[in-house]
Amino acid sequence: MSETDGYMRFFPYDEPYGNQRDAMDRIHNSLTRGQNVLFEGACGTGKTLSSLVPALEVAREQGKTVVITTNVHQQMRQFVAEARAITREEQIRAVVFKGKGSMCHIDVGYEECQALRDTTRSVVETERDRDKLEARQRELLAESQAGDGSATDARSAVMDELESIEDDLEDLEEKNVCDYYRNNLTENTDDFFAWLFDDVRTPDEIYEYAENQQFCGYELLKEGIEGVDLVVCNYHHLLDSTIREQFFRWLGRDPEDVIAVFDEAHNVEDAARDHASRACSERTFDSALEELAETDDIRADDAVNVLSAFHRALVETYEDSFGFGEREQIGENWEDIPIANEGRRDDLTLEFLQRYAGQGIDDDLEAAMQLGQELDEQYEEAYREGETATRTECQTLQAAAFVSAWMNEGTTEGLYPVVAVTRDAGTDEVYGRAELYTCLPRQVTGQLFEEVYSTVLMSATLQPFDVTENVLGLEDPVTMAYGLQFPEERRRTYAVETPALFASDRDDSAVQEEVTEAIFDAARMTPGNTLAFFPNYGEAERYADRLERRIGSADAVYLDEPGVSVEDLRQEFIADDDAVLCTSLWGTLAEGVSFDGDDAHTVLVVGVPYPHLDDRAEAVQEAYDAAFDGTETGWRYAVEIPTVRKTRQALGRVIRSPEDIGVRALLDRRYSRRAKSDLGRYSVNGTFPHEEREELIDLDPEKLKFAMLNFYGGHNAYDGEPPAP
Repeated sequence: MSETDGYMRFFPYDEPYGNQRDAMDRIHNSLTRGQNVLFEGACGTGKTLSSLVPALEVAREQGKTVVITTNVHQQMRQFVAEARAITREEQIRAVVFKGKGSMCHIDVGYEECQALRDTTRSVVETERDRDKLEARQRELLAESQAGDGSATDARSAVMDELESIEDDLEDLEEKNVCDYYRNNLTENTDDFFAWLFDDVRTPDEIYEYAENQQFCGYELLKEGIEGVDLVVCNYHHLLDSTIREQFFRWLGRDPEDVIAVFDEAHNVEDAARDHASRACSERTFDSALEELAETDDIRADDAVNVLSAFHRALVETYEDSFGFGEREQIGENWEDIPIANEGRRDDLTLEFLQRYAGQGIDDDLEAAMQLGQELDEQYEEAYREGETATRTECQTLQAAAFVSAWMNEGTTEGLYPVVAVTRDAGTDEVYGRAELYTCLPRQVTGQLFEEVYSTVLMSATLQPFDVTENVLGLEDPVTMAYGLQFPEERRRTYAVETPALFASDRDDSAVQEEVTEAIFDAARMTPGNTLAFFPNYGEAERYADRLERRIGSADAVYLDEPGVSVEDLRQEFIADDDAVLCTSLWGTLAEGVSFDGDDAHTVLVVGVPYPHLDDRAEAVQEAYDAAFDGTETGWRYAVEIPTVRKTRQALGRVIRSPEDIGVRALLDRRYSRRAKSDLGRYSVNGTFPHEEREELIDLDPEKLKFAMLNFYGGHNAYDGEPPAP
């Protein structure tokens, strides 16, 4: 068999990297057997093609569709580029799918869109029926004028039917329709689909093309997606069970006919948790009670009884939590109020049970649900009939469904009840919400992995594999890991023993001075740009200010701040040739973004970037302890391993090709091998995979500048004389 007869026909370049061929072989064999794959590959080593190429071959052989998904915008662009390269070698039908909200030409919500679509289709179908009847009556008129007596009777019946249809159309003309979707149904769309599959088109390109033709690109994409070879999409198309069911229906595929490839799969855990969590705001309850006050239905009293009791309990719960002056300090971001109790129901549920007075919570909730469903149907009908300009959402239905879930599922393992508050910037009003937070992502992902034919989860940071298996609910996956295949002599990785940046020590001026000096030394000894990642944006700002003072100029220091365009900042930074970029390790530059060649040569991770350990994080730890039978399991699974994965992701921003040279430095003694004996659980050295741990060189801070000088000088990386240490 020649190379072009197998999966290599989909490989768009001359030769694969060293381990790409091995990875493609193993993934092809695994997918052929319908197995799940955990695939760790170092940044810049071609994971996308290693997964995509064999997946396309298996899909071609077995009549399946490959769905590749990510939650990183930069990676979406990379997928498009790779898919376009593949189409130059082997013809595939590929689409890039995005949510309706970003592709709608008239900017309406999902429910409104659905109602508009149904009404528009009804109008077009009725017009088609009218046109057919008009054509038929003309034929019958000609026949009757030619002396055919039976044609006269037949024409009379057709005319009666035409009159009825005209009445229907007159009613339909008063209803809301979408002109873009109407054009989809009435105009010739062959040119659109020919253009769509002539290359791999981005959602922005589809939107622009459709806008020029006055088509609805989103609906055309749904229509044309059936049976394609490859779909590129966001996580929510697979992780949200409701969306996933619709998505597979549009594909024309049963779940067992889908090969799912997850990129940046270390993010699946948090994404699944977010998709599974449910929340309901105090304002939803306000709106529901207003809605019920305008309803004459006898069930409204029961609905008001139960929803008002929960509403009052929610308000009372957060109001009782405020100490002196705390209410005035509430800002515009949601702030959690702990309500969970050991061994008994949460504070909100207890307050609700105390306030409720009626024949029974379940009966009242059932009445509220039934009434809410009927109101929702009435709202949809009113919108379709053109009686309302927008499609009203039934707040009673939403509130009742949430309270029912809260009472029936609130004690389920892995669900954590929480109340949060915020302040409305416009009205200055403080209001709250209740939420059932999902601690165990496998409750979402386990079902998905069982449904689809096979999956590839790929990332630079999936190890330890047993943890990924447990957390996501994978059964006996094939595991493979490939480290950096680029020449080891072209990189150095240091564990610099600056003070451990525990939260309690960060304000210590002596600690700040020592850390600043180490960052300054690293930047000064770098022949080009330096990336510096910090535990949060506040620390990034702190050290950016200190560096500016130490250097004596702000021109060479770039600060990534929330709300500022990251891409604009990145372009300014890489256009420089001797600068430092300070950012948060939890920001968007820490993964999925390449700093190739001379964009940056040194990357620093300053401190161990533990996430904010709030009550939710504690709940996740406790859920992991309970689910996996270990008192330290929660800390390891929920805190330490995700933190080290974030650190490893940041280290991967440089050394992206065999020609790159660079230094990767971890500035915090908790990373060093020597600190393991006295720091106990706070030492993170042992959490790194063995191969990466072996590359870590422990280094005293004052020796960093000499080590970097020797390394970069040995590669003749300096333009002119090297800096004096």
